[in-house]
Amino acid sequence: MVKITGEYQGGLHCTATHVPSGSVLITDAPKDNQGLGEAFSPTDLLATAFATCVATTMAIAARKHGVELGAFRYEVTKEMSADLPRRIIRLALQIWLPSETAQLPPETLERAAHACPVHHSLAPEVDTPIVFHPPPSP
Repeated sequence: MVKITGEYQGGLHCTATHVPSGSVLITDAPKDNQGLGEAFSPTDLLATAFATCVATTMAIAARKHGVELGAFRYEVTKEMSADLPRRIIRLALQIWLPSETAQLPPETLERAAHACPVHHSLAPEVDTPIVFHPPPSP
């Protein structure tokens, strides 16, 4: 169990503190929903959670095969509904695989990506395509 505390600051800004580490983050409402867009919005954090969970779960799967993944890039694009209720309808994730993936059994990272806890926690109506770009050529 992990505790996160927070406070509404006014002006559509919130702070949240990860109690075990003391890390603090700030949110703001997005520009298209009365905010200033000065920080991650709550839905941006969900998109971030999805992308970082996939990356972390892939790295854990690689470790189980004795492979330590080096740095790799990912990009998530969040799309909101045009109708009400306002909601995330699509989280499109792209992953540029690192060279270490050549040491892994085929499809290991793809299976891991689709098994991350955040992915499993999203409503089935949220479209979550994941595109894997091959590692750079040696």
